[in-house]
Amino acid sequence: MLMTVYLAGEIHSNWRNELKEKAEALQLPLNFVGPMEDHERSDNIGEEILGPQSTSILKDAAASQINNLRTELLMKKADLVIALFGEKYKQWNTAMDASAAISLGKPLILIRPEALHHPLKELSAKANVTVESVNQALKVLSYVFDN
Repeated sequence: MLMTVYLAGEIHSNWRNELKEKAEALQLPLNFVGPMEDHERSDNIGEEILGPQSTSILKDAAASQINNLRTELLMKKADLVIALFGEKYKQWNTAMDASAAISLGKPLILIRPEALHHPLKELSAKANVTVESVNQALKVLSYVFDN
């Protein structure tokens, strides 16, 4: 059984590649999707498609509409969402994606360091599983496929 996993979270670190490589090494039947990882393209997609916008606010609005459409389509097709909260970057998109997964009834694994326990306590309570590392999330996924 092939399962599709939406990987929500910051796009500045290598956590997605780490998770994908480890899942492949474990031979887990997983297909991964997620947000546009090319930050510059994500920020500029509105102008790429619609042409130059007259203000930075309109540029952001155009890109946001297209990025939100991408997220909604891919997340609706996913069987599971993994949302990673790191400590280095602002995590507004991760919070939005995790909340969307919950609203869509998608199973959610939340990865967050212990230092973020308090600010994420309500979101953790809504997630199916909360862990502190990519390795722990992989162990949860491995368990799903154990006989």
